[in-house]
Amino acid sequence: MTETLPPCPECHSAYTYQADTLLSCPECGHEWSPDGPLEAGAEVRDSVGNPLADGDTVTVIKDLKLKGSSSVIKVGTKVRGIRLVDGDHDIDCKIPGVGQIGLKSQFVKKVVD
Repeated sequence: MTETLPPCPECHSAYTYQADTLLSCPECGHEWSPDGPLEAGAEVRDSVGNPLADGDTVTVIKDLKLKGSSSVIKVGTKVRGIRLVDGDHDIDCKIPGVGQIGLKSQFVKKVVD
């Protein structure tokens, strides 16, 4: 059998298998139709409309107050190696001096190298 199956669209595992008419992923349990379009999550865009991806570098476009603290993330703060997640705060990142935090994509701008 020379047919190769596509990787899982959720976790990108190469260990997919066919069960009846669906493809299944043993690692995350996701099932999808091989004939249907791939399920693409909503594309995350920054404040000016540039598409964001995992590992991008962004800058903060306005001062952001941290809840429960008197600290502020200043405008122009550069954040490296972002990770996109589902939810209201769609960016997980680590900011030097602040720590791990979730940001909204509407308050950042992608840095073009």
